[in-house]
Amino acid sequence: MKNQPSVIRAWCMYDWANSVYSLVITSAIFPVYYQAVAKGADGSDVISFFGLEVINSVLYSYALSFSFLVTAVILPILSGMADYGGKKKKYLRFFVILGSSACVGMFFFESHNVEWGIICSVLASIGYSAGLVFYDAFLPEIVDEDGFDKTSAKGYSYGYVGSVILLVINILMIEMYDSFGFANQGVATRFSFLLVGLWWFGFSQVTFYFVPENPTHKDDKVNIFTSGYLELRKVWIDIRDSPNIKKYLVAYFFSNMGVQTVMYLAATFGAKELQMESSKLIITVLLIQLVAIVGANYFARLSRIKGNVFSLIAMNIIWVGICISAYLVTKEVEFYILATVVGLVMGGIQALSRATYAKLIPETTLDHASYFSFYDIMFNISVVLGTFSYGLIEQITGSMRNSTIALGIFFVISIFFLRFVKVQHSIRS
Repeated sequence: MKNQPSVIRAWCMYDWANSVYSLVITSAIFPVYYQAVAKGADGSDVISFFGLEVINSVLYSYALSFSFLVTAVILPILSGMADYGGKKKKYLRFFVILGSSACVGMFFFESHNVEWGIICSVLASIGYSAGLVFYDAFLPEIVDEDGFDKTSAKGYSYGYVGSVILLVINILMIEMYDSFGFANQGVATRFSFLLVGLWWFGFSQVTFYFVPENPTHKDDKVNIFTSGYLELRKVWIDIRDSPNIKKYLVAYFFSNMGVQTVMYLAATFGAKELQMESSKLIITVLLIQLVAIVGANYFARLSRIKGNVFSLIAMNIIWVGICISAYLVTKEVEFYILATVVGLVMGGIQALSRATYAKLIPETTLDHASYFSFYDIMFNISVVLGTFSYGLIEQITGSMRNSTIALGIFFVISIFFLRFVKVQHSIRS
């Protein structure tokens, strides 16, 4: 039975559970800690990784890219197997354990064992990104189509609130480490990684308990690997023969290249181009998260009136303006204003992109995980290419500002393809 408030809340709680990884590990605290401890014997940025000499930031970038590539490779077949056996919760639970355990493992990451820190960061990234495909696939199973936008936005709102709460706790713990009984800030920082793992694992249990599995009643005695491949192949043929879904996935690919690159590198831009302090950058991250709650819900309401495509195009146009403004920004106050606008459209475009894709999936299908695997493949590959192109342009031109112009081009391409996507909607007051 769909549209049960308790099930919807439980589904949203997974956003509450796993978004702390995205904020604390990916955006705010871990990158700062990594840069501080991943140093060579002479204090330089050149470190040894299994005997290879490499720049610390380059190693971390490669590690993230590797994790996204691994996810893109394994997800299609896993999603097909999950759809065939009706066991999405089983696969989601596996990646929760993998990701949260890796976060706990980061507690033991210090300057003498960079290899351990990188391995944990890769496994945590795989756990996070791979788990999303199974989580997202529950959306069309728990609510009717007219509830996709609102429910997706609600899930992202839960995630933003939960991650901000834990980030604030972690910041207080790090800044007032002695009051919390820690020997120094380093230990307090590493303990924050442990808290992320426990938070992720603990709150996800609410989702596992209340969200029902949607078994397909297929024969578990057959070869699940072969059947999973056949399930995936069937969905691929459906997508190949659906110009509407193909155009949408291309549009999503380019917009996500821009969105995710901004999320990953906004703090770096502020530090390098504006010489902003770490404390101010963390405040900026918090600002973006809080405004994102408003944005996710506002654009969900706008889509009910004007339609999903209209709302997505509007947000992409705003993103183009953001990229141009980033090229021109020179003052901290301008950066804060820009961050506010980023938060507004970041929450909206992430929530509405997921809901729009759910609407494009055929209502008669049971292969939701397989369909969403293609969506998440676009997500993972777009992150790799987006961050790579951003760094490449900076390397060639010597300025991150030039890279922001390239991001604006990605959004323009997305707008072009979105113009040809058809999503049915009804106007509501």
